[in-house]
Parts: sequence; structure tokens; C-alpha cells
Amino acid sequence: MARETERDAKREMTVAEAGKKGGDRVKAKYGKEFYTEIGHKGGRATREKYGPEFYGEIGKKGGQTTAEKHGPEFFERIGKKGGQRVRELIERGKQNPQG
Repeated sequence: MARETERDAKREMTVAEAGKKGGDRVKAKYGKEFYTEIGHKGGRATREKYGPEFYGEIGKKGGQTTAEKHGPEFFERIGKKGGQRVRELIERGKQNPQG
């Protein structure tokens, strides 16, 4: 039994495990706001490099892929769910006008 745990401890880490471990350390050191900041920087750099139309193109491709994978009924279902949620939030806002 002791040999098994020694063997487990010595086994090499997968790339995914190493990435998670590194990400957890960065988050512990700099906070989750750090990831928000670098995400915004990346988004700005992408917009400057490819232009704002790029986001429309990748959104369209993603929508087509989703439709192929899940079918058009999927969009109908999630649209209805979203509409119901908006109605609920509007009602809640009417009942409690202070927020």
C-alpha cells in the first residue's frame, strides 16, 4: 500500500493538472480580478487586430455550430427560458421598486 502512494506521488502531472495548479497559484497571489483584467486586455487586443466585425463572425459560426449540434428547437427553448426570467425580474422590480 505504501508503495502505491509513493508511486502516485512520483507520477508525472498531466498538462491539465499543471495548468490548474498554476492557475490556482496565480489566483491565490493576484486575485480573480487579475483574470478579469487580462481578459479585457486580450479582448481589446483582438478587437484592434481583427476589428469589431470579427466578433460578429465568430458569433455566427458559434450559432451555426450550436444549431447543428442541438437543432433549432434548442434556441426556441432557451429563448422561452430567457423570456420567462425577464418577466419574473420585471415583476419582482414592480413589487420592490427600491431594487
